[in-house]
Amino acid sequence: MNRYPMWKYLLIAFLVIVAGVYTTPNFFPEVPAVQVSTNKSNVRIDAGTVKLIDEALKAGNVPHRDISLDPTGIKIRFEDPDSQIKGKDAITSRLNPDSKTASYIVALNLISSSPSWLSAIGALPMYLGLDLRGGVYFLLQVDMKAALDKAAERYVTELRSLMRDKKIQYAGVAREGQDVVVKFRDDAERKRAENEIVTSSYNTDLVLKSTDAPGELRLVASVKQEAQRRIQSGAVLQNITILRNRVNELGVAEPIIQQQGIDRVVVQLPGVQDTARAKDILGRTATLEIRMVNEDPGALEAAIGGSVPFGSDLFAERTGQPVLVRKQVVLQGDRITDAQSSFDSRTNEPIVSVNVDGQGARILRDITRENINKGMAILLTEKGKTELLIAPKIRDELGSRFQITGRFTTRETNDLALLMRAGALAAPMEIVEERTVGPSLGKDNITKGFNSTMYGFIALALFICLYYQLMGVVSTSRWRSTCCCWSRCSRCCKRR
Repeated sequence: MNRYPMWKYLLIAFLVIVAGVYTTPNFFPEVPAVQVSTNKSNVRIDAGTVKLIDEALKAGNVPHRDISLDPTGIKIRFEDPDSQIKGKDAITSRLNPDSKTASYIVALNLISSSPSWLSAIGALPMYLGLDLRGGVYFLLQVDMKAALDKAAERYVTELRSLMRDKKIQYAGVAREGQDVVVKFRDDAERKRAENEIVTSSYNTDLVLKSTDAPGELRLVASVKQEAQRRIQSGAVLQNITILRNRVNELGVAEPIIQQQGIDRVVVQLPGVQDTARAKDILGRTATLEIRMVNEDPGALEAAIGGSVPFGSDLFAERTGQPVLVRKQVVLQGDRITDAQSSFDSRTNEPIVSVNVDGQGARILRDITRENINKGMAILLTEKGKTELLIAPKIRDELGSRFQITGRFTTRETNDLALLMRAGALAAPMEIVEERTVGPSLGKDNITKGFNSTMYGFIALALFICLYYQLMGVVSTSRWRSTCCCWSRCSRCCKRR
C-alpha cells in the first residue's frame, strides 16, 4: 500500500475545501430585485430613503423579502417577477413623481441569494451567458431628429468658418429647424458665398436656395434626403460603437449589443449586479462643451433681471453663482482622446484629467492665449439639459491637457471620465423597454442533461443486474452514494 507524507493529504484536503467554498455560490439561485441609486451629488440615499421605499411598497400592497442598503444604493428583493414589476412601479412613483426631473435611478435586477460572507471573500457565481445565468435586457431608441439637429449645428459652425476663411462679409449664420440660414446685406457677397459652398465638399450634402426678407438677403442650406439617411444610419452605428465601449468599461462579460430595425438598439447584459448604474451609463449622452464667459459690462445684471443678451445663456454654478455664457462653442467633446479620474495633489478633491487631440490643443492654445484673465466655461449636456461644471479664469495658456473640478464626488468623476473616454453618443437614446431575463433556456438544457444522464445510469444498472445477477446487484449497490449526490445536485440546479 502506497503511503504519502501527512502534509500532502492536508494540502489536498485544504484545496478541496477551498474549491468547494468558492463553488458554493453557483448553487444559490438568483432572485428578482429592484435597485435604487442616484447620479445627483445633492441627493442622498440613506435610511430615510429606505423608509420611503418601504412605505411605498406597503401602500401598494407589494410583498417583498427584504430591503438592504449598501454603497451602490438600495436593493429590494422580491419573491417573483410579478411582484418585482409592481414594486418597481410603486417605488418609481414615490421617488420620482415627475419623470422629467427624476433624482433617483430605479432599475430591475437579479441578485444572488448566497450568504454575504461568501461575497466578502470573493466567492462569486460563474459568469455565464444571458440564457444560462439570466441578466437584464434593454431596448433603446435613437432620437433621429436630434441627430439631424446636431448635424445642422455642425454645419452652422463649419459655414461660419468658411465665410471667415474666404473673407466673405455676412450678417449672421443661424439654424432654423434643420436648415442653416446665412444672412447678407449685399447680393454680390451672397453670390460669392453660394459659389464657395457649391465648389466645396458641402455640395454633396447641402441644397442651396436664395430667398429675400425685409432688410436682409438670405441663403438657405438644406440637407439632402440621401445625406439625412446617411446621417441617421451613421448615428445608430456610432451609438452602437459607443455603447460597446461603455459596456466594456463596466466590465460586463459576453454582452450583446446589436441594431434592431432602423432606429433601435438591443443591449443584453448577462449577470449584471449594478443594473442601476448600467442603466444610467447607457442612457447618458455626456457631451462636453467649452465656451467663453460673456463679461460685457452690464450683461450679467441684465440677464439676472430677465433680459438675457442675444447669443448668450444664463447658467448657475453648483454654488448657486450665476454665470453668463456665450452660445458659441469653442471646443466639443469629440476632440477628447482620454479622460481619467484622479485627485488634486493640493486640495485632494476628485478631478477629471482630460487630454485632447492635436487640433483641439491648437484651438485651446489660441483661445486661451487671446483671453488671459477672462472666464472660460466647461459645460456638460445630457438629454437636452446643459449643466455648468465650472467657469474658471484663464491664468495661462493651455495645451493638450486640462483638468475639470467642481466639487464632484469620487463616483461622479469616475462616471464622467468613463463617458468622456468612451465617447459621446451621436444622438440621444431613450430606454423604451427594460426587463430582467431569467435563465429559462439554460434551466431547461441543464434539466434535460441531468435527466438523460440519470436515465442512462438507471438503464445501465438494470442491465448489469440482469446480466451479472447477484454480482451485478452488489456492484450497483456501491453506487448509492454517487446516486444520492447526483440527485442532490440535480435538485439544486433545478431550483436555479
